[in-house]
Amino acid sequence: MTSPISGRQPQAVRSALRILEEVATAGVGVTAKEISAALRIPPATTYRLLNLLVAEEYLVRLPDLGGFALGRRSANLAPAPLTAPTAARAVMHRLRERVRWGAHLVAFDRHRLLFLDPDPDHPPTDADELSRHLHASGLGRLLLAEGELPDAPLTRLTPHTVVDRDELGVALAEVRRTGLARQCGEFHAALGCLAVAIRAPGDGRLVAGLALTGPAERVAAPNTELVALLREQVGELAPLLA
Repeated sequence: MTSPISGRQPQAVRSALRILEEVATAGVGVTAKEISAALRIPPATTYRLLNLLVAEEYLVRLPDLGGFALGRRSANLAPAPLTAPTAARAVMHRLRERVRWGAHLVAFDRHRLLFLDPDPDHPPTDADELSRHLHASGLGRLLLAEGELPDAPLTRLTPHTVVDRDELGVALAEVRRTGLARQCGEFHAALGCLAVAIRAPGDGRLVAGLALTGPAERVAAPNTELVALLREQVGELAPLLA
């Protein structure tokens, strides 16, 4: 039987909930050290709360002891999977018929990416993994451009990944100016993506992102006509998703 947490109980409950949220956001394999750093919770408190959440089956410890993932009981807290409205899926189907790239539609939930309509012929990177490394993807940069960079260190996934905070800040300023994010070989060395923000027609809030994925060298080209096509599709999708 797990011993009760000593000290200020309300703060312990808040910290435990923040840890659950961080594991959900960071994805499978996030470590206690990463959680402690991201939430600025002392390591000893982090370990104690992680052990409690594992004992109560809200989290599971991975078999290789390399990190944590959401457990059985956390599934009861999650909403039903999101899906795009029928009309939005029809827009995506027409787009895929016009391009030879992977075309994906995502929604944003705080610091997470949620696929509304992933391209079945070009399976995307796992949404949890993308959410864990927002700085290295076009879709993630759409989200980061809405707020401040996280305090946690930026992971270099490939030799091309931008991890300098000043350099990334310049890229995010361009995303805010244009509504377009481009990354070339930063998440996977051979791949890249073009991502365009989808905003609510009424108040301009970010509601979704539309991305095309393909070979990094093709993404690096100007792709003027392709970007224009993406913006055209955004105009159709925005009133359907707001």
